[in-house]
Amino acid sequence: MKILYGVQGTGNGHIARARIMAKAFAKRDDIEVDFIFSGRDPSRYFDMEVFGNYRTVTGLTFITENGEVNRWETLKQANIRQFIRDVKQLNVAKYHVLLNDFEPVTAWAAKMKDLSSISISHQAAFKHKVPKQGEAWTDRMLMRTFAPCDVNLGVHWYHFGFPIMPPFIEESYSKATKGEHVLVYLPFENVEAIKALLEKFPNEKFVCYHPDIDGPFATANSQWRPLSKQTFQQALFECAGVIANGGFELSSECLQLGKKILVKPLKNQYEQTSNRVTLERMNRCDSMDSLDPNIVSKWLSKDSPEPITYPNSPDILINWLLEGDYMDTKRLCEQLWKITRFPESVRMSLANGA
Repeated sequence: MKILYGVQGTGNGHIARARIMAKAFAKRDDIEVDFIFSGRDPSRYFDMEVFGNYRTVTGLTFITENGEVNRWETLKQANIRQFIRDVKQLNVAKYHVLLNDFEPVTAWAAKMKDLSSISISHQAAFKHKVPKQGEAWTDRMLMRTFAPCDVNLGVHWYHFGFPIMPPFIEESYSKATKGEHVLVYLPFENVEAIKALLEKFPNEKFVCYHPDIDGPFATANSQWRPLSKQTFQQALFECAGVIANGGFELSSECLQLGKKILVKPLKNQYEQTSNRVTLERMNRCDSMDSLDPNIVSKWLSKDSPEPITYPNSPDILINWLLEGDYMDTKRLCEQLWKITRFPESVRMSLANGA
């Protein structure tokens, strides 16, 4: 079976999910997979060895400034001519199916050239009546037209009664320890603004990752590091908690590792504000709309939550792909939720919010 896999490269969460899939595919001798990434300058991808001879295209991306999506700049910098050229030039004839994680070039190429396509993304979950906040008609149009696929398999922390899969998380609670530092990952915020916030807590230790940091350095109470999957994961395993934007994959890892989370959703990005709503319904996060030291102070004093156990392997999904009955998503999702384990406190929170 030959699979084309399109991945949105704007955020590291899409790539993290694709890494888990790539590792599982590499163990099989009955599947060949080619990866295409878009939405990021090719020089800014890192730790990509698992994807083999992957390709990059320009695609479409979102422009952020100071923790907020700049819609005007996003529209102004969209290279529509290049996008159309990439779609037309992409040869999909040798593939049996497209897997797509919110990547527009491969999605539209598959649509135009009659290749079966399956969306395996967090964004696909928002096509259903899951908890949402701040959704505008432009958001609904974006979800329908940005990366359209024949089958939409959403990925979320709970199914809410829809064809939605749990996330695949390789890391287990057994790997986690509770160290002294707080991990800070706010890639859409200004570095100086983050520094100003953390300086208000001289007795705390912080480890901060940011895409604008070129090399490691230290301030009075903080270690600053460039993006690196390996060192980031170690800092995550050993941290006392995480301060982050409202992205899906990092929050998923925190849920499984039993790490407390303080989220500051990206403004004008309804996916992240909706993620906050679900995390709050599960009683698994605190949140802030700005870099608020008062909220940080209260959060720092809180205990760690009980972990959630999500599937650690996509083998059930891969076997389903090989069977070829792509419209039968119910059986697949039921199998995956059967091996997901929620603490009783989360079950009660979800039941009360239903």
